[in-house]
Amino acid sequence: MAKTIGILTGGGDCPGLNAVIRAVVRASDDQGWDCVAVLEGWRGLVEGRFEDLGPREVSGILPRGGTIIGTSRTNPFKMDGGVDKVLQNFDDRGFDALIAIGGEDTLGVASQLFSEHQLPVVGVPKTIDNDLSGTDYTFGFDTAVTIATEAIDRLHTTAESHNRVMVVEVMGRHAGWIAVMSGIAGGADVILIPEQPMTVEAACEELRRRHARGKNFSIVVVSEGYELTYASGESRVVGGEARATDQFGHVTLGGVGEILGHEIEQRTGFETRVTVLGHVQRGGSPTPRDRVLATRFGLKAAELAHAGQFGQMAALRGDDVIAVSLEEATAQLKTVTPEWYAVAKAFFG
Repeated sequence: MAKTIGILTGGGDCPGLNAVIRAVVRASDDQGWDCVAVLEGWRGLVEGRFEDLGPREVSGILPRGGTIIGTSRTNPFKMDGGVDKVLQNFDDRGFDALIAIGGEDTLGVASQLFSEHQLPVVGVPKTIDNDLSGTDYTFGFDTAVTIATEAIDRLHTTAESHNRVMVVEVMGRHAGWIAVMSGIAGGADVILIPEQPMTVEAACEELRRRHARGKNFSIVVVSEGYELTYASGESRVVGGEARATDQFGHVTLGGVGEILGHEIEQRTGFETRVTVLGHVQRGGSPTPRDRVLATRFGLKAAELAHAGQFGQMAALRGDDVIAVSLEEATAQLKTVTPEWYAVAKAFFG
């Protein structure tokens, strides 16, 4: 009798998810394993929502963004009887293994289910923020950086034409990797991220210094999770209450760019405009790099599941895809180091 692998995608969608699904299904089909989609992340295991997946269902999905099996920010540990339902539905569907594709929250649930209930699960690291430890890069990140860089490139021309400061708000809740990488690639003049509490006053001084050299336009890139920080010591995150659909307690971020733009214009007198990239960063077709990385992760995850090596996650180290423990991968966030931020700061002002 053929063995069965369940596949779920949790948390925010991102380019490359379908490439992972395709790789797992193709590799499993070659080994005589059946694959079943768990619909809408952990919610699908709580509610028992499944669909069969085979080579026909994954044909042509490699370049598609999003996820064909749906996703949600569901945490069974925050639901009454949620964990029991996950375990029962896993057994009732006849799963022999589960591949969970997600970021810190999705894989945190997977790690806890493995350690506390011995659920046979393998992880695949996915997040455009690139903030998951244990792996050098996550798929989805390269696409997000590419989109943000293209936007910065386009804003350069209009900023120069009108002698304006352009503030670009990009995603990045706790880690500023998208801001740093796209800012360096796009030639940003100031980059503000959660890990480095550069003050608003210091940012404005960099812009004045640049303008004093005859550069009458500037580009400022800011992560959505950057705390507005002032020389007085005051700081605050711009966001709203956590949505009821987010069972991991994340506040809804967004809006720091608009406030920062107002502060810059008021303090410097330079005409300032704000662009918020938002969800466009994680939509659309994945870059070739993300397609290849996602495919390699999917093949490694299938290999681990077939071999019964559970509690592991596929990870990129150098140019090799290896296995690391889910416990290690979810122990802490991978944030921008001072060394990386120093590269960005070398071109400030």
